[in-house]
Amino acid sequence: MVAGKRILLGVTGGIAAYKAAYLLREFQKSGAQVRVIMTPSATRFVGTETFSSLSRHEVAVDVFNQENPGNDWTKHIHWGDWADIFVIAPCTANTLAKIVYGQSDNMLTSTLLAARCPILICPTMDGEMYESPAVTENLQKAKELGFYILEPESGYLASGIEAVGRLPEPEKIIEESSKIIGKHSIQGPLTGKQVLVSAGPTREFIDPVRFISNPSTGKMGIAMAEAARLLGGNVTLLHGPVTAEIPDRLKSESFITADELFEQVKAHQDADVIIMAAAVSDFKAAETNNHKVKKEHASLTLELSRNPDILEWLGQNKNPGQILIGFAMETEHLRKHALSKLERKKLDWICANSLSEGGAGFGSDTNKITLLGKQTEEAFTGTKQQVANQILEKIFPE
Repeated sequence: MVAGKRILLGVTGGIAAYKAAYLLREFQKSGAQVRVIMTPSATRFVGTETFSSLSRHEVAVDVFNQENPGNDWTKHIHWGDWADIFVIAPCTANTLAKIVYGQSDNMLTSTLLAARCPILICPTMDGEMYESPAVTENLQKAKELGFYILEPESGYLASGIEAVGRLPEPEKIIEESSKIIGKHSIQGPLTGKQVLVSAGPTREFIDPVRFISNPSTGKMGIAMAEAARLLGGNVTLLHGPVTAEIPDRLKSESFITADELFEQVKAHQDADVIIMAAAVSDFKAAETNNHKVKKEHASLTLELSRNPDILEWLGQNKNPGQILIGFAMETEHLRKHALSKLERKKLDWICANSLSEGGAGFGSDTNKITLLGKQTEEAFTGTKQQVANQILEKIFPE
């Protein structure tokens, strides 16, 4: 269950902090993405460089980062939204007390309050500390608050005594994490399915400062990706230079040109469901200049060549059982053109919307879409997220 999942690993200031490096590697070997948050005390046992090198991502310690001021202080919100599970291993008695009473004096405890995912606490400390009345009471309160607790094991501790308080082996922590993720995973008609969604515009450069593009913001494609996630799908979003915000919880890859998008689509061709909502430029400059073309030397005629028809290629190379969903944006004869595209490109469904209608099209927060299938036609109106939800609930009923 941890393969492809996003793990936040919280490391607190106990001697077992060094074991978190091994846990991180085992999560990665299981196919998970890992980001690490450390308390300031934890950095006295293991340096941040160790975890940043292993995770290939920066390590968060302080809410206010003096080296990177500005918007960096909101990281606890974004990381809390990003994760599928937050594992705190090891968790000291001090951090446990802060968790129970809602304190947020460092990045780890702040992110914990903002997290939308389940939280697994692995309490690790000396035996006498673990059995103290205060820790016993805090563990019980943590369970009542809905946190998951993985009890420590008995063994040889840093103090030199044999007692309960030892951090469990990575395999056991991963096993427990997997059970929790499975319990909290969204179950729906797309559970276990790989879903590929494209969103936003392409840019076809004439020279380093000029390009052919369109006004797409990516809002509809991002809404489709989120709708697929809410139905249980394992979603990958391919996005152009969008202006709409992409939620951290969505796995995403960026592209600029139609050719780049085409290569990404081919790499994900085996997806169970493909939703092509990107506004792909049909044409590109026949020749691209490496330097800015000065207007006094420029030709007033621009020669174009065709971009690859990605949707048509997908239809021609469709896998058995694969569901292919396209979009059609028109200024006239909407239904006629959409049905023609549905047939020509061997699509299962097409979402048709008109630029000539108010409250729909590029940049709008709302949309009006007619969903067309081989024997189905239904119109949806609302915010783009509402419309996206309605479309996929129609295509993939419970």
